[in-house]
Formats: sequence, C-alpha cells, structure tokens
Amino acid sequence: MRTTTTTHDRTAERAPVVAGLLLAAGGGRRLGGRPKALLPYRGRPLVEHAAGALRAAGCEVVHVVLGASARTVRERAELPGCVLVDNPEWAEGMGSSLRAGLASLAADPRRVDAALVLLVDQPGIGAAAVARVLGAYAGRGTLAAASYDGVRGHPVLFGAEHWAGIAERAVGDRGARDYLAAHRDAIAPVDCSEVAEPYDIDTEADLAHLE
Repeated sequence: MRTTTTTHDRTAERAPVVAGLLLAAGGGRRLGGRPKALLPYRGRPLVEHAAGALRAAGCEVVHVVLGASARTVRERAELPGCVLVDNPEWAEGMGSSLRAGLASLAADPRRVDAALVLLVDQPGIGAAAVARVLGAYAGRGTLAAASYDGVRGHPVLFGAEHWAGIAERAVGDRGARDYLAAHRDAIAPVDCSEVAEPYDIDTEADLAHLE
C-alpha cells in the first residue's frame, strides 16, 4: 500500500531554520564617518567577528546588511557563505536595515523560521550569548531577547510570524523597539550577564574596547 506524505508532514519533520541577521550598515557618524563594519578588531574588520559569532553559535544561514561603504566592505571582509544585503537607505537609520534584512530572509529559499538579530558594533557579545538566545527558539511565534542585569539587549530573536509587524514599525533608529514594547509580555528574557558585555562602539572613546 502506497503512503502519501503531505506538505504538512514534511514541514513538521523539517528542522527549523534560525538565521543570523547581522546589521552592519552604520556609517559611524560619531566616529568621524568610519563605517562600523570596517573598524579593525583583532586584525580583521569588525563585521567578520560578528558574522563569526553567529556562525559559531549555530546559525548556518547568515544574512549581513551592508550600507555605508558597502562596496569596500565586500572587498575587504571575508564573509564566506553569508548572504550580503545592500541597504541603499542605510542613512535613514537602523529601521531601514532591519526591514531590508527581514525582506531578504523572507525571500531565502531555505524557508527561514526565525531571525536572530545581532549588531555589528557590539563585539563584547560573542557566540556564547548568541547560542543562549538561539536556544530560546520555540516556534515561528517566538520572541526572545538577551538580558543583562535585567535590561533587555541584543541579540534578539524574532519568529517569522512577527516579521511583518516589526517591519511596519521599524522606522528611523528605533529598529524593533516599538514592536517589542507593544509585545513585552511575550518576550522570553535570556540572561547573558555573565557571558557577554553589551557595550556599543559609538564614539572615539569606545574604540578602546577594540584594542
């Protein structure tokens, strides 16, 4: 007797795909216009370190959103296997990069179930913290975020069911902040206090973290 496998059955059996989404488009306005993706860290561009953290944590699919000096980043950074997404509207703020990244993930033929979002200018957040948040995935409706001493930070995990709502509200530099505020009760906090430091590289003084 022939057994028929339905599309639903195949979907249920498929391992979920949680993709890394690295936002690396910033122009470094307070850093004298030096693109953050190209800042040197341990002898290589900062974007390589962040993409490597996503890979090491278990994200087999990684999309990297580029903006400022995108062509130079493509030439200098070694990002094998990553999908590079150009955001021509990067100067509008993080929201435009988040929208571009989510649109790219939605079009990925590997049918991505969730996006694990990391920022390029937080080198103190490595694979250990990313892996913890990745472990919070519980389905396409998941919302989870790293927590540092009770304060929400990155990385954050967005199940695919939330992408349209996030993109709709992602304007300026607010990214997903408004959407998360409206759904705060649904966000699973993941304590990463002892495995990462969530500082940003925003000013000249912050460059000391890269030395």
